[in-house]
Amino acid sequence: MLVNLSDVLTSEGMQLKKEIPLEMTCFESRMGKYEIISRMPILLSITNAGFGRARVEGSVELSFQAKCDRCLTDVPVTLRLEFTHMALAPGRTPEETEDEVKLTDGYYLDTEAFVHNEILINWPVKILCREDCKGICPVCGQNLNMRDCGCDTFVPDPRMAVIQDIFKNKEV
Repeated sequence: MLVNLSDVLTSEGMQLKKEIPLEMTCFESRMGKYEIISRMPILLSITNAGFGRARVEGSVELSFQAKCDRCLTDVPVTLRLEFTHMALAPGRTPEETEDEVKLTDGYYLDTEAFVHNEILINWPVKILCREDCKGICPVCGQNLNMRDCGCDTFVPDPRMAVIQDIFKNKEV
């Protein structure tokens, strides 16, 4: 959805508050495609911050269906996004001392693209079904959270390979 910011960008002291339904049904990136299982409306407060500048503050809450990074079971991931950015009118450049981001396409703010970028910035580094997730066995693929498989998973340190070769040669 596009929100027109022309009045806020050109009128000193003007403030615009909006509650916008999020139309996004899935989040796609290089990390994969994640279905959105629940979402709250985007709450936006847009305030004039000088000629050609507007402060965009807001929040949104989303829940995704993702896989645990260790055991690959389905896990719901909830993101509560709160943001504050500066929107610039076309032709304005950010000042050196401020961290301004050009958010508008002309005088319009694309809320779907904006939320997509916020999800990218706030995506968790690791998704786990629980903190003590044991993962899967590298030999047989058994989910170790459900039961132990008994496979030998010892992996020798590759830095010790030369020393092991010396001992093997002496045994012969």
